[in-house]
Amino acid sequence: MEQKKFEAMLVLIVPKIIDLIVQNNALDEVTASKAFYESRVYSLLEEEETKLWQLSPLTLFTMYVEEKSTGNITFPEG
Repeated sequence: MEQKKFEAMLVLIVPKIIDLIVQNNALDEVTASKAFYESRVYSLLEEEETKLWQLSPLTLFTMYVEEKSTGNITFPEG
C-alpha cells in the first residue's frame, strides 16, 4: 500500500480505538491516547507489513485489552 494511503488508514482507525479505550476504562482522551500509543498493538499497527490495519477497531481494541491485562497479544486467525 502506498505510504500516504497507509497513514490515512491509521488516521481513521486510531481515534476509534482510543474512543473505545475511553468508553471502557473511564480514562480521559489524553490518557487513553498515551496508553494506546505506548502499546505493542499500536507499534505493530504502525508497521504496514503486519496487516493489522485491515482489522476492525473493535478487534484492535480487544487485542489492546488483552495486551494490557496479560502482556500477550492473540492475533486473529486470517
